[in-house]
Amino acid sequence: MTSKKSIKNKVVGKLKQVEGKLTKDKVREAEGKAQETHSKAQAKADELKKKAAKKKEELAE
Repeated sequence: MTSKKSIKNKVVGKLKQVEGKLTKDKVREAEGKAQETHSKAQAKADELKKKAAKKKEELAE
């Protein structure tokens, strides 16, 4: 499951990209891409944390 923060960052990043394209602001567009990429990394990190916790729980049994 993806965290709310990750989803929010993905949406905001996409909005910044669109805004940058509409206004021809390359910096704003790049900020949006960076934020969206950050959200993907954040989601993957959350997924790995959950897998690690599950594995730790399995090994403790």
